[in-house]
Amino acid sequence: MRSSRLLFYVVATRARVISIPEAERCFPTSEMDVRLLLISLLLGLSRAQLDGNECTKASAQSCGECIQAGEKCGWCIDKDFLKQGEQKSTRCDEIEALIKKGCSEASIENPRGTVSVNKNQSLTDRTKDGVKLKPDQITQIQPQKLTLNLRSGEAQTFNLIFKRAEDYPIDLYYLMDLSYSMKDDLENVKNLGTDLMAEMQKITSDFRIGFGSFVEKTVMPYISTTPAKLLNPCTSDQNCTSPFSYKNVLSLTSQGSQFNNLVSKQQISGNLDSPEGGFDAIMQVAVCPNQIGWRNVTRLLVFSTDAGFHFAGDGKLGGIVLPNDGKCHLQDNMYTMSHYYDYPSIAHLVQKLSENNIQTIFAVTEEFQPVYQELKNLIPKSAVGTLSSDSGNVIKLIIDAYNSLSSEIILENSRLPEGVSISYISHCKNGVSDKGENGRKCSNISIGDQVMFEVAIMAKGCPSNGKSETIKIKPQGFTEEVEIVLNFICECACHKEGIPNSPVCHFGNGTLECGACRCNEGRIGRVCECSKDEVRTDDLDANCRMDNGTDICNNNGDCVCGACECKKRDNPEERYSGKFCECDNFNCDRSNNKLCGGHGRCECRKCICEANYTGSACDCSLDTSTCLASNKQICNGRGTCECGTCKCTDLKFQGPTCEICPTCPGVCTEHKDCVQCQAFGTGEKKDTCKEQCNKFILVKKKKKEELPQPNDQPYINHCKERDANDCWFFFTYATKNDSTVEVHVAEELECPSGPDIIPIVAGVVAGIVLIGLALLLIWKLLMIIHDRREFAKFEKEKMNARWDAQQNPIYKSPINKFQNPSYGNNGITL
Repeated sequence: MRSSRLLFYVVATRARVISIPEAERCFPTSEMDVRLLLISLLLGLSRAQLDGNECTKASAQSCGECIQAGEKCGWCIDKDFLKQGEQKSTRCDEIEALIKKGCSEASIENPRGTVSVNKNQSLTDRTKDGVKLKPDQITQIQPQKLTLNLRSGEAQTFNLIFKRAEDYPIDLYYLMDLSYSMKDDLENVKNLGTDLMAEMQKITSDFRIGFGSFVEKTVMPYISTTPAKLLNPCTSDQNCTSPFSYKNVLSLTSQGSQFNNLVSKQQISGNLDSPEGGFDAIMQVAVCPNQIGWRNVTRLLVFSTDAGFHFAGDGKLGGIVLPNDGKCHLQDNMYTMSHYYDYPSIAHLVQKLSENNIQTIFAVTEEFQPVYQELKNLIPKSAVGTLSSDSGNVIKLIIDAYNSLSSEIILENSRLPEGVSISYISHCKNGVSDKGENGRKCSNISIGDQVMFEVAIMAKGCPSNGKSETIKIKPQGFTEEVEIVLNFICECACHKEGIPNSPVCHFGNGTLECGACRCNEGRIGRVCECSKDEVRTDDLDANCRMDNGTDICNNNGDCVCGACECKKRDNPEERYSGKFCECDNFNCDRSNNKLCGGHGRCECRKCICEANYTGSACDCSLDTSTCLASNKQICNGRGTCECGTCKCTDLKFQGPTCEICPTCPGVCTEHKDCVQCQAFGTGEKKDTCKEQCNKFILVKKKKKEELPQPNDQPYINHCKERDANDCWFFFTYATKNDSTVEVHVAEELECPSGPDIIPIVAGVVAGIVLIGLALLLIWKLLMIIHDRREFAKFEKEKMNARWDAQQNPIYKSPINKFQNPSYGNNGITL
């Protein structure tokens, strides 16, 4: 059943070009790929042609709708562009297609997008002419602001350049777990301020450090809420401070000694469970920039712990169900809402850390290294270092982590408006380029290195409000950003010149815009000539029939307001036209599987041929150059040239130029006797030579080498014939452009000489002697071989012979023995 249906489909497509909607009515959708393949094979169309282009698919009714369909779409504003029966949407097509349809380039609306740079400060170093710059005077990314005019489907591309500045300021906040297991670590951290300050001075002269601590939420079951444990959560012999969630001990400062003094006064606390409430502390550090003292510089957060972490949902164990609100709740440098809000989720932390340009360094013990390594993969611009049991390596850990984070540049963008997409191509050090997600970043960037990112932004359509949008691009972990204003090209320039209530649009029932009428609400038709509520369908249908026996618009269009609007073809180069859609430009005769033989155009199902071509399929060429023979005569004077091909009038001749005659004698044989009688006075026609041999001019030459060569005349035959005396004579036969025949003959004959008897006899005798000797040698060789074989056989038998004298076969003993059977069994010997 399936095979028969597909066969029917093949036959149908051979009969006429059918549209995809027509095909879909015949077969289920699941077979469409097979059917599209068959159509393309039978009709020679590509898949793109079958699918149509995005411009014609849009059925745009205005220039604005057209340019939003795709970047290749244009709108013809020529008021006389549409032919009878064509829809208004025919004005929208690809530029080349519109030009082929007769629309001049000057009449095509095709606005293009643009990129303009509004702010473009030069990249700077940390120091300039020996003067120390403030952080807000440093520029590491260029340009800083752009405006893009986006045309639907057309990408606008620009370059962003990033250069790491020298001596760039750094703010570092040390956030430490003060649960009891971190007691040894606290002793080493007490001197961290001055030591870390000394090391960071090697990287930047503008360094500030701060300190904060955390333990756990102050509710059960995370801590013990008994009065004694609330005062001292440790054992009785240990002096511990009361439990707390998060405390900002020291805001960011450039005084390392102040860091040492305050940290040395800190005491260990305690809790019940192993995971800590570090996420609450990270959230507050991120969303409380004023209390922490963050500047718009490189922000580093060092998170030091020897345990895991609680996250969103764990608060339910303590009866806390409200999600973390991501806001600052520090009072007197203490987080006061830990008992009210749940722990933040990882995604929430990622958002807040990114918004505030904070790069996180997790300094954790080896036991929890895998856990925080997975967390690092979820948090951009973060690093993990292995902390020794007593935090003795914390400075080296921080320096290594900072170098790792600062050597990688990753671009991120804010949320994109609907329909807008963005792509990146990175051009990093040593000529390394990448695209896709890897196109956002460059690695191994040192201070002073410069890298470039190629950014492409494209819109698909226009936003519903049509207003401008603003997006931002910035390197992760940096406060600098690039502001990009997006303007959308939603209308053509001719839209502003529209004439509302134009008389052209049927007494003012529409706006004449871009060469076409944009109808008012409730009006339809090419020029808004009908109202949806006032017309009767029967009356309209009658105006769309050629006669009562035909279909509405010949089934090739729709009757709109009493006039036919012809259907569009899936192949944009094919069109219906005419008052009743009775014409098309694709159902003309074909030759060599080409419409109108490729030498004309199809108009209303008839071929209009190019010059020098005629016929119903423009397959008949009027050019006679293909009929010229080598003698420059048309068909050798034996036929006529029709459609570029010789038709031989003399049926004996055939070939492309009537030059072949299979049943005719050769030219040489035909004229042999006449040449012989005129040149030598011999031959069969010597008596009637004057009467029968006067059709050519004879020219005599001494030798055959003097005869004309093939390059001397346009058409020449070289002949070699034998006379009655077995002598060869040579001549040429040529037909000139004036149809006269000229024969050149060589007077010198080539006659065979008699045989030389002596060499022949000597050769025969020598041959006989040599053959006899050869036979004798062969006989002798065979005899030698035979004798050698017989001698070898004799030698072999001789060696195999064995003789024994005691066993003579003819010897008989002289002694006989007899025995008397009755005498004691004694024998008698005689």
